[in-house]
Amino acid sequence: MPAFPENFLWGTATAAYQVEGAWNEDGRGPSIWDTFSHTPGLVANGDTGDEACDHYHRLEEDLDLLAGLGVGAYRFSISWPRVQPGGSGALNRPGVDFYNRLVDGLLARDIAPVATLYHWDLPQELEDAGGWPERETALRFAEYARLMGEELGDRVRTWITLNEPWCSAYLGYASGVHAPARTDAAAALAALHHLNLGHGLAVQALRSTAARGAQMSVTLNLHHVRGVSERDADAVRRADALANRAFLGPMLEGAYPRDLIADTAKVTDWSFVRDGDEAAACQPLDVLGVNYYNPTLVRQWDGGGARETADGHQDGAASPWIACEDIEFVKQPGPYTEMGWNIDETGLTELLLRLHRDYPDLPTMITENGAAFPDPVSADGVVHDADRVDYLHRHLTAVSEAIAGGADVRGYFVWSLMDNFEWAHGYAKRFGIVRVDRETMARTWKDSAHWYRDVVATGKLPVA
Repeated sequence: MPAFPENFLWGTATAAYQVEGAWNEDGRGPSIWDTFSHTPGLVANGDTGDEACDHYHRLEEDLDLLAGLGVGAYRFSISWPRVQPGGSGALNRPGVDFYNRLVDGLLARDIAPVATLYHWDLPQELEDAGGWPERETALRFAEYARLMGEELGDRVRTWITLNEPWCSAYLGYASGVHAPARTDAAAALAALHHLNLGHGLAVQALRSTAARGAQMSVTLNLHHVRGVSERDADAVRRADALANRAFLGPMLEGAYPRDLIADTAKVTDWSFVRDGDEAAACQPLDVLGVNYYNPTLVRQWDGGGARETADGHQDGAASPWIACEDIEFVKQPGPYTEMGWNIDETGLTELLLRLHRDYPDLPTMITENGAAFPDPVSADGVVHDADRVDYLHRHLTAVSEAIAGGADVRGYFVWSLMDNFEWAHGYAKRFGIVRVDRETMARTWKDSAHWYRDVVATGKLPVA
C-alpha cells in the first residue's frame, strides 16, 4: 500500500475559461478562446465557453465541493481579460473582486490557493496587436503579473506563471488547433520565446509584489519521448528539444539548446532573442509543475508510405512539430482514454526521475494528471467510473515509485475537479471527478471523487 510523505500536497485543478462562464459579464473583455469558440467549425458541436460550468455564479457551491473532498490545495487560473480586459491599463474591479472572493473562500476552508496567471485565455486585444509572437505581449504579461501580485499576493503563496506554453506556442500558432488558430511555424517559435521571456519577467514582478516567501512555479506539459528502436535516437533528441528543452533550457539553464537552434534554422534565425533575454527567462523557481497524461513514441520516417502522426494533439492544417517532417509519431498500444491517449504510467515515473537527475535541487509537483472516459450515468444516477479510478491509482503509484527512487515530488493535483469545456473538443470529453449536468449544471460526485477523497484523507493508496 504506497504511502506518501506526511506534508504531501493533495489538490485538484481547473482553468478559468473551462469553468467560469460569464464570458461577457461584469466588464470582462473577449479572449482568444472566445473568438476561437465563436468561429464556426473550430470547436466540436459548436460548443463555446460562454457558460462553461457557471463557476462564476456558483462559486460558494464549488468551494464547498472542494472542502468536501478534503483537498489541501486548489489550482485555479486567473482570467486575464476578466481582470484586465484589454491586456493593459487599469484593472476591472468586479473581475478582481471575484478572485478575492475565491481566494478568501479557499482560505476560510483551509485550502491553499494555487494561482495560475495564464491558462491560454489571452485578451483578444493583445492578439490583434500580434499576440505572443510579439515582444510587447511578454511585457504586458509582466505588468499583469505585478498587478495580480499586488492584489492577491498577501494571500496566495504559490504562483504558476504559465500553463503548458508548449500548447500556447505550437497548437495556437503552428498547427492552429487551439486559439488563435494560426499556422505559422516562425511565429510559433517567436511565441515560444516570448512565453519564456514573459515567464521570467512575471516571476520577477511577482517576487517584488507578492508576500515574502511565496513559491514561484511554472507548469510544463513535458513529453516523455521514447523511440521505437535504437535507430530512432536522433528522432527522440529532436522531439525532446522541441517539446521539453525549448522551455527547460531558457527557464532553468539560461540558454536555448544549440541543437534546437540548428534543427529549426530553416524556419527562423531566432533574431527575436535579444541580449539578456535568456538570463531574464531564467529565474529561480521553488517548484516545477509537471502535467502528464501519456508518453510519446517516435520513429525516424523512411519516406515510404503515409507518415504516422499519432501525437495525440489533433490533426490540424499544419503540424505542431516544427522541422520534424521526417519524424513519425507512432500510435501506441492500448488501453486508451476517451481522448485516444494510451494509458502508460511508467512514463510518469521515468519523467520524474529524469527531472530529478537533470535538476536535483528543484522539487516538482504534478499540477495535472487525469483522464477522460465516456462516464455514462447508471440507473442509480451515479457515474461508476472504475476506469478513471484505475487510471488515477496507476499514476499515483507511479508518483510513489518516483519518490522512492529519490525524486522530490511535493504534490499532486488531479485533473479535473469537474467536467468542463475541453477546448476544441467542447463538452464531449469529460475529465472531471465530479459530473456536471449540461442542462441543470448540477454537480454529482463520481466514484473517483469518493476514491480520491479517501486517498487525500489517508495519504495512502488502497490495495488495487
